[in-house]
Amino acid sequence: MTTYDHYAMPAPREPWDVPMDGSARFTWEYDGGFDRLLNLYQKGKDKQWDQASRIDWSIEVDPYNVLNQPDEMIPIYGSKSWQRVEHDDELRKQIGQHMTAWQFSQFLHSEQGAMICSARIVESVPGIEAKFYAATQTMDEARHAETYARFLQEKVGLLYPMNPHLKTLLDQTLSDSRWDMPYLGMQVLIEGLALAAFGYLRDLTGGGSSPLAHQILSYVMQDEARHVAFGRMALKEYYSQLSSKELDEREEFVVEGCYLMRDRLQAREVWENLGFDVAECMEFVENSPLMKMFRAQLFNRIVPCVKDIGLWGDRVQKAYADMGVLDMAGNDLDALMKNDEDLAERLDRDKRDMAVRSGQVAETIAVGATA
Repeated sequence: MTTYDHYAMPAPREPWDVPMDGSARFTWEYDGGFDRLLNLYQKGKDKQWDQASRIDWSIEVDPYNVLNQPDEMIPIYGSKSWQRVEHDDELRKQIGQHMTAWQFSQFLHSEQGAMICSARIVESVPGIEAKFYAATQTMDEARHAETYARFLQEKVGLLYPMNPHLKTLLDQTLSDSRWDMPYLGMQVLIEGLALAAFGYLRDLTGGGSSPLAHQILSYVMQDEARHVAFGRMALKEYYSQLSSKELDEREEFVVEGCYLMRDRLQAREVWENLGFDVAECMEFVENSPLMKMFRAQLFNRIVPCVKDIGLWGDRVQKAYADMGVLDMAGNDLDALMKNDEDLAERLDRDKRDMAVRSGQVAETIAVGATA
């Protein structure tokens, strides 16, 4: 059985070829001069991990409710379309499986996109310290894609193709010849939104409700916190040197990218695939108070990062006001990232403590059996 056998709807059999312009840049200065980036590179090397050993894949999950969440968390809950579901247990199970498959499939495809973008950064960025760090990120993103692919195939049993809005943003990011655009499109926009989505689900699955998903999300977020920091460092310095025209071009890209990221959250493919009234579902998802809150929360890292790197003109602020997320500019991004890293470390400590206690119990039982 191949990955294609798991797709809920047809996925392209041919690779997606994205034409890329720009130069591969060599540098002859190997010492580097950006200590913060070199420190981040060292951290990236120190924090490498293997999904096969760090994640407990023996944990069983219900493929129809992988995240162990109530019906109220389904985007169309309470709509006219939901009336079809209320007394149909099989359809309810289908929705649960398909929503998780769609959501984590977008994570998976984003990670492959991030792997390609970080490899692109290695190729095109001028400074050696940035090349060094982006090389560690490329490995991180490969590991994340490997992890999500295993989760979807072994535990959920279903995948979805890449969402068109995500595909458009990746296309724009990769096809641009300017070396900073993979940073801006991937590190700031796609990874910033992914981090918020991961964090939302990580916190929902804490407390033992879905330990496997909680482990995966926590460990991936530990890496992603470094990736966003990498983008902030490089772009903040570079954008301080650009002309107003050059900044305006990048702000236009940010605005369009943020609307694409917001609109991809509607899960249109799921409603189409399961035979729902798509127009009714989309209208409900667009106006649902729960989904409005969810969409807004997903910008809690992008907005302060965009402001921090210096893309804070009227066009950007107007777009964020329209989305209802302008007040997130004051969020403490450093504190959020530190919390992401601390939670992963705490999870490791808890697992080690549990292993010690289990060993002590087993030893006590063995002693009692021989007494």
